[in-house]
Amino acid sequence: MSKAINVEQEFRENLPSAAQGWRLHLFYLGATWAALILLFFSDASDIVGIWWNSSTFNHCLLILPIIIWIVARRKEEVAVITPHYFAPGLLYMAAACTGWLLGELAGVALARQLGLVMMLQGAVITILGYNVSRGLLFPLLYAFFMVPVGDELVPWLQTITADMCMILLDLVGIPAYIDGIFITTPTGYFRVAEACSGIEFLIAMIAYGALVSNICFKSWTRRILFMILCIVTPIISNGVRAWGTIYIAHHTGIEFAAGFDHIFFGWIFFALVLVLVMAIGWRWFDKNIDEAAFDPSPLIGVPKFVMQQNRALLSLGAIIIIPFLWSSAIAAQSSQVPQTLSAPEISGWQKITYEPLYDWQPYFEGANFNVGQRYRDADGRIIDMAIIVFDRQEEGRELVGFGQGAIGPESDWSWTANIDAPQGAKAERITAPGPVSRDVYSYYRVNGTTTGSAIQVKLATLLSKLTLSDQQSVAVLISAEHRDSVDTKADMEKFLKDLGNIDDLADHSAGIE
Repeated sequence: MSKAINVEQEFRENLPSAAQGWRLHLFYLGATWAALILLFFSDASDIVGIWWNSSTFNHCLLILPIIIWIVARRKEEVAVITPHYFAPGLLYMAAACTGWLLGELAGVALARQLGLVMMLQGAVITILGYNVSRGLLFPLLYAFFMVPVGDELVPWLQTITADMCMILLDLVGIPAYIDGIFITTPTGYFRVAEACSGIEFLIAMIAYGALVSNICFKSWTRRILFMILCIVTPIISNGVRAWGTIYIAHHTGIEFAAGFDHIFFGWIFFALVLVLVMAIGWRWFDKNIDEAAFDPSPLIGVPKFVMQQNRALLSLGAIIIIPFLWSSAIAAQSSQVPQTLSAPEISGWQKITYEPLYDWQPYFEGANFNVGQRYRDADGRIIDMAIIVFDRQEEGRELVGFGQGAIGPESDWSWTANIDAPQGAKAERITAPGPVSRDVYSYYRVNGTTTGSAIQVKLATLLSKLTLSDQQSVAVLISAEHRDSVDTKADMEKFLKDLGNIDDLADHSAGIE
């Protein structure tokens, strides 16, 4: 404690002018940012790639320019604050690096990307200090919108949109039947696809709402109410949009409705919704656009927890480099898998040619093996099984992740609903054009753990790497098509009983005995 007091006393006695202090601090901040981007370039490039290639996150391309603009608006207020090296900033940086490392070991891209953004924030907090960070608090927090997160909401939004369509169709007297996210009317068969979930507009609207709330409102009550408006409005408007497409198709035809949806609903409709939200909020704006972003006077003076420059920079460098070196060492691990893999023989079941009602292939990019087989028993039950084996999991080669699993990213199949699952499995119903439906049980086995939970898969993967255990991982998918008078659940349970222990099958497939 006495050392900290001495450093603060030294800072007080040699208090530089704000202008003198800024030059060196900005130099070290720029150097630290450059080092972070170079060390974690893969994650940085992945983030930018998602912004550029995913329509859900195209708006993120504007976040960095917006942050620069926000900081520029605060330039005069921040310039009078003297920067300093802030010891507690190292704790934030340590948390960011730990989160990145856990994400790296568990194969969670979101955790790595969030960790990188937090490292960039932590560099600001540590190198510029508490007072400056207080003045830049909003742009620092706004940087979280650079993290491409939100796709996890797509299934929920699809369901909400489909349910809203049914309510509105009932109100206008159009008969309709719903099965998950599929709606059938006298006109045709409609699917609330991922692109129709409204996730793009919702995420962009939340980011826009946060910006407007900071710039145009002083009252926290008004800010919160405006943010609620920015969340609720895009969800409701997307339901209206989807209903409108079905309504137009009912009266004019599907082709016209599809074109109208892309032209009008794709751009004009949501622009009108944005104008409506701003018109509602305009009446309650209580902050002048030319008003100072914050009052710097309480932030001018000698802060607490000041660190000496060399100690701060050395500590910062050590915190950053340790997880990078640790992950590099663990990445050198490897595990052996068999040279070949074939589907097992199962007592009472015969291997037959795969002739589905609609082609289905589970998708696991980067797998060492992805072996599928169709079986039939003496009573005519038909079951499909796929065995997927990885010698290790890493970026782009994961048991669970975007596009991995029963439905591939370019598949014609769509998730319909979650169904009752047997112990240790994930169970879902998927549907393809036709419509053709099938039920799928997914078992994942990592480091002695068999589960259907994506979270448990990630935790087991993390534990296996931390303990230098076997890195092999296996997925076993059991599936049955919906056919006339077929009880898929009973058929799959009969198959699982005859198959025997899933754990033994998975371990044998991975070469673990």
